[in-house]
Amino acid sequence: MSPAALRERASAPAAHDAPDMQTLLHRPLPAPAAWTGNALGTVVQALPGDAFLVEAQAGGERWHCPRAASCLLQPSVGDTVLVAGPRRDQAYLIAVIVQADPAQSRLAVDGVLTLQAGTRLELAAPEFDLQARKAQVEIGEMDYRGSEVRITTLIARFVGRTCETVLDRLSVLTRSSFRLTEEVEQVRAGQIDYQAEETLRLHAKNTLVSSKGLVKLDAEQIHMG
Repeated sequence: MSPAALRERASAPAAHDAPDMQTLLHRPLPAPAAWTGNALGTVVQALPGDAFLVEAQAGGERWHCPRAASCLLQPSVGDTVLVAGPRRDQAYLIAVIVQADPAQSRLAVDGVLTLQAGTRLELAAPEFDLQARKAQVEIGEMDYRGSEVRITTLIARFVGRTCETVLDRLSVLTRSSFRLTEEVEQVRAGQIDYQAEETLRLHAKNTLVSSKGLVKLDAEQIHMG
């Protein structure tokens, strides 16, 4: 065979190559795996209405999943979650399997959340923060033990039948003080010292001043009667 014939034969495309390429181009894409009712996925976006966009770990398919009522742990972007439902287009995010950031956890519900224990409920943490616009606490009996308490408030009201305080020292600083006792007020002290910058007034229907040792009145003027 001449050299020209060899070059022509080498440059001509093979007749069997064209049908194979056409077959590949017209071959349909593989169908997604059959839905088994549940699958693992990764949260890629939080959507309005307490829903999440979840990407399947196998196949890269994405689902629009509302959060199920049983999933109290708030999902975050990057979490590995369990998705379940009767169909692909009706799947719910039912549980958080692995958190992207285990240091941050949040329990979230739309309505009222009630924690109820039959005998005892314990909360333990190095730090405890509580935030609420309004709070109501009803406790039959409470014992508090601590090293220090600081309270900052605009208005404080205490209403009760009996108040007993046992202290080593009591300090009260006020701009104005008013106290009303309807019946008997008694003070027992080792020493009593009253000092007023302007006027000191004692008034009663009957006033008794007695002393075992000495009664002293000292002033520039003393008026009796």
